[in-house]
Amino acid sequence: MNINDITIRLEKKEDYREVENLIRESFWNIYRPGCSEHYVIHVLRDDPAFVRELDFVMEKDGAIIGQNMFMKTVINSDSGGDVPVLTMGPICIASGLKRRGFGKALLDYSLEKAAALGFGAVLFEGNIAFYGKSGFDYARNFGIRYHDLPEGADSSFFLCRELKEGYLDGVTGVYQTPRGYYVDDGDVEEFDRGFPCKEKLKLPGQLF
Repeated sequence: MNINDITIRLEKKEDYREVENLIRESFWNIYRPGCSEHYVIHVLRDDPAFVRELDFVMEKDGAIIGQNMFMKTVINSDSGGDVPVLTMGPICIASGLKRRGFGKALLDYSLEKAAALGFGAVLFEGNIAFYGKSGFDYARNFGIRYHDLPEGADSSFFLCRELKEGYLDGVTGVYQTPRGYYVDDGDVEEFDRGFPCKEKLKLPGQLF
């Protein structure tokens, strides 16, 4: 990948539909029959926890080929009080351009900007094989637990990266997913009717 071929910039209102369609195409039938991620970002843009200064798109040859966004959330500390952190996503690259370095370039740029704004850490759900290349580790190694996850359950999906070195030193507690990520299936279905029809398939490896 030639880094000179791409531009990363903040999302604009006129990008919204193109970005939602990109997300829909990228996530369709991956984690469930169909997907909800395009509706999730549609809702999150109006959420008070949405960080507009960290809402990015990646362009190549005049077309949007990737996006990433962040939300403010907290760790409920075992010692009392809340520790402010970020969560991330949806993040995606156009299906035909995956595994070519674009995703890592977008991710690293996004994290650099988040650090520059003074945020201390990012926690989210992802694959360590990819995100580990950008400095993420298992959140359990920081003493952070995923909300509602039974003790002893597999938490390898739950990742963390400090943006400020030592930000989570001495912190143990429970991470809280922002409420805006929880959307109603009926609302997803209604929103999806505004997009071209696509077949929903139940496939091996889907989570839902």
